[in-house]
Amino acid sequence: MKLAANIGFLYAGESIVDRIDHAARDGLDGIECPFPYELSPSALDQRLRAAGLPLVLINTPQGPQGEPGFAAVHGQQEHFRAGIERALEMAHYTACARVHVMAGRPWAEGPCEQSVLATLQENLAWAEAQARRAGVVLLLEPLNRFDRPGYAYHQPQQVVQLLENLNLPNLRLQFDTFHAARENLDVLACLLACAPWIAHVQIAEAPHRTAPDLNRPETVQTLRALSTLPCVGWLGLEFESQASASSGMEYLQALRSLLQPQATGAVA
Repeated sequence: MKLAANIGFLYAGESIVDRIDHAARDGLDGIECPFPYELSPSALDQRLRAAGLPLVLINTPQGPQGEPGFAAVHGQQEHFRAGIERALEMAHYTACARVHVMAGRPWAEGPCEQSVLATLQENLAWAEAQARRAGVVLLLEPLNRFDRPGYAYHQPQQVVQLLENLNLPNLRLQFDTFHAARENLDVLACLLACAPWIAHVQIAEAPHRTAPDLNRPETVQTLRALSTLPCVGWLGLEFESQASASSGMEYLQALRSLLQPQATGAVA
């Protein structure tokens, strides 16, 4: 399993270019760049090539007022489709195979659940067709209600139900251990239950989005379980503790050792 630095969180205070270089110096295997759009696709690709790191994940753009996407927001189809097209252009130039589709906060004006679901399904069906032609997998990530109130979905099972209904090959679940923990879910049980739909995993310790605590039994069990899942080739380090990735090489070595197949054992 390869480790990707999420440079939306790691190396705070540095530019995108410097964060990519920092991740390369620290020996990370790839980059997650949630919002790379301040750079042109060609400029970002050039920087990644110079650093020798692949781009493994981006998000669709935020809205003009900082909105967290529009996939589930009625009346915003134009913004949604423009965001998908922009993200797929970035993915094409940078050979990024996964795009997280941000769904937005559809409950602001109090619409009924049925209208939100209908909007979401219509938008995702259109977007998945575009992504399939481009060879890109679209990901849906539930964001917990405490840090992201009003978001379209908060728990992995909500996304899984949506994926089962749509049954589209290039639409999958992005599982984040931080958001699952903030929802007070059993992270390990939830991970294993959702495994058939997972195409990408991110990790962080709740409640403060710090580096995973490798001395915490529940965290160790989850990491060891991850190493057994064939659906997880990349693991995104999406935490705010700068020291763990930038100066904690010992930490990264310990993390890698937990993710080796020979380190697996009973996970319950």
